[in-house]
Amino acid sequence: MDWTSVTFDWNQARSFLVTAEEGSLSGAARALGLTQPTLGRQVAALEASLGVTLFERVGKSLALTDSGRELLTHVRTMGEAAGRFSLSALGQSQMLEGKVSITATDAMSAYHLPQILKTIREAAPGIELDVVASNSVQDLRRREADIAIRHARPEEPNLIAKLVNETSAHLFSSPKYLDSYGRPNSPADLADAVFIGPEDPERMLPALAEIGLPLKREQFKITTNNGVAMYEMISQGLGIGFMPKNFMPTTNMVELLQLEQVLPELPPIHVPVWIIAHSEVHTSPRVRLVFDILAEALAR
Repeated sequence: MDWTSVTFDWNQARSFLVTAEEGSLSGAARALGLTQPTLGRQVAALEASLGVTLFERVGKSLALTDSGRELLTHVRTMGEAAGRFSLSALGQSQMLEGKVSITATDAMSAYHLPQILKTIREAAPGIELDVVASNSVQDLRRREADIAIRHARPEEPNLIAKLVNETSAHLFSSPKYLDSYGRPNSPADLADAVFIGPEDPERMLPALAEIGLPLKREQFKITTNNGVAMYEMISQGLGIGFMPKNFMPTTNMVELLQLEQVLPELPPIHVPVWIIAHSEVHTSPRVRLVFDILAEALAR
């Protein structure tokens, strides 16, 4: 098919592109911040306008058809061009007005950012702040966010990254759970304990073994992709989990949630705090101002 003779809506094309990259409608909907039915309608509308089938369902995943693979090459090029255009336009803006988007984990967004955003608003009232509270890594090259706060050093090229702090995570539980299970004196005492962790706890197991805590996957009876929810579950006595000692900027979170540290002699898990922006976006005065205020505040 001659794709150059076809006109279509960019939002539909972007929905197709992200669905192809994520491999499912649910993953693409999360990445784009849309509902799954809305995303599905956009992909279906694109298929209807083109008169082709772009995806075939394989189990719970989607597989590209031959037509879908051919179209993906063109749409991916369009997406890269659109990202470069947006980056260049923002980088050339000299105004301390307009939107700046910040992506951070849900826990960081809930417990740290509000006070910092207040400082930014006082420094530059003309800046509009959009917080993308997500534990998924947003693609700064595609302008999914202007500034990212991450706990791992980025590997993508053309990104400016600054290590501003390092916190540490420790084992905590509520007194309610420990009253029932018992207070452990060694890692061996945790062999039957219930743990609460991220949605992919297998990734944690090697690091836990290194600090002397050889847990098993089946001990993670509750997992979640939401840090705020995980802290509340620990507080409510559902099990033991890792969390920072001093996470909130003005309040000791451990005291706030009335938690007990479990096996305090265990080495902590170190959690770096990186602030990141694309090199072109960082030339924008409003992005640079927000970047610098975030870096200074997070360093404290």
